[in-house]
Amino acid sequence: MINKEYINGILKKAKNPRYDEIKRILHKAKGRKPLNHLDIVMLLNAHDKKQVREIYKIAGEIKEEIYGNRVVMFAPLYISNYCVNNCKYCGYRRDNKFDRKKLNMEEIKQQAINLEKLGHKRLALEVGEAPVETPIEYVVEAIQTIYDNSSIRRINVNIAATTVEEYKQLHEIGIGTYILFQETYDTEAFETQHPKSLKGDYDYHLHAFDRAFEAGIEDVGAGVLFGLADWKFEVLSLIIHNEYLENKFGVGFHTISVPRLKKADGMELADYPNIISDEDFKRLVTVIRLAVPYIGIILSTRETKEIREELINHGVSQISAGSKTDVGGYHEEQETIDHDQFELSDERSVLDITKGLVDSGFIPSYCTACYRKGRTGDRFMALAKNGNIGLICEPNALMTLTEYIMDYSDEDLKVKGLDFVWKHAETIKNQTVKGKLIENIKKIIDGERDLFF
Repeated sequence: MINKEYINGILKKAKNPRYDEIKRILHKAKGRKPLNHLDIVMLLNAHDKKQVREIYKIAGEIKEEIYGNRVVMFAPLYISNYCVNNCKYCGYRRDNKFDRKKLNMEEIKQQAINLEKLGHKRLALEVGEAPVETPIEYVVEAIQTIYDNSSIRRINVNIAATTVEEYKQLHEIGIGTYILFQETYDTEAFETQHPKSLKGDYDYHLHAFDRAFEAGIEDVGAGVLFGLADWKFEVLSLIIHNEYLENKFGVGFHTISVPRLKKADGMELADYPNIISDEDFKRLVTVIRLAVPYIGIILSTRETKEIREELINHGVSQISAGSKTDVGGYHEEQETIDHDQFELSDERSVLDITKGLVDSGFIPSYCTACYRKGRTGDRFMALAKNGNIGLICEPNALMTLTEYIMDYSDEDLKVKGLDFVWKHAETIKNQTVKGKLIENIKKIIDGERDLFF
């Protein structure tokens, strides 16, 4: 699937693109025509400032065309930091000596309730790889506990690459997206970064999504930890991996995450020569949006408030909010952090991030309707690719924002947020949908909950 010689050949061929070549590619992108591998890397290498601004502009237009002005909100929930792997970049690596922690079911229930009190309706469940301490049965029980004891409506799961049989258990319990980062597609870098680890089998890790699809899971989320290898090699590898899955299973990635390497215990950033600049990072996000217009792009709180706000305008469609990366980190009162997986850059509360999005004209979306109504896999992608997903998602986003405002906001957001909701409801073009939406908003304000199309 990942042919290093082929990819390096493309990188070399596209190294110094001419102005007229970039102009031609931008014309293709603007016309919503598919980009080939050479086009993609040429855009990564574009150097004319006017053309770079055009890349950002087109990426923003495409994102708005497909996803509207919605921004999906979620939070990670770490339930165990036991891990048998020794990934050099990770604060939870085996060689780091600290008191390991695993939440019991009562603690997981309380964490879910606390996240619910912040307004969250979807989680990304995070579990270290530890077959003895956290077997698949523990993960499945944790998922069931959250669903049974909170109003969390979608649980995405980030666990280590595993077998078809174990993926079937995740599918049967009703997970949302199965998330797995390749970390790096460069085989040498992968081997170097995962010494003496279960995770160190490159091919087994690479083909985890094949096994997940075979088990019946329909939505998978990929990612690269940018900074471990050449970022342009990683971007093209992500695109090739997505094409492979589309050709084999009829659907590729549901989401792509773009975390950058951050300082963690037991490692120094100075040891990593492939750390990328803010400008290169913004370029890769916008080019990914041009290369795979219909895929959700996730940006975590690893990034600063300023970069997150800028990239929401140019391609990002999902963000984490109020994140904690220590096990059991969501407390009603501030407590000392035991041990983080990595450093965060945007530590604003969910409320502050929601306010910021509304002030910027975006709809913070807590919607989980597609997952719950079976609009997943190729059915979701069919709607995304033809641009019709927004017809369903914008009304649902407005309803979930209304629910958030009524249950979790302060007076400031309640006043301006409801005004924002009503104004956006009036812009819905389908009159039948608009009428039902207005009716449902009134019902939510009067106390009804969980209304959606």
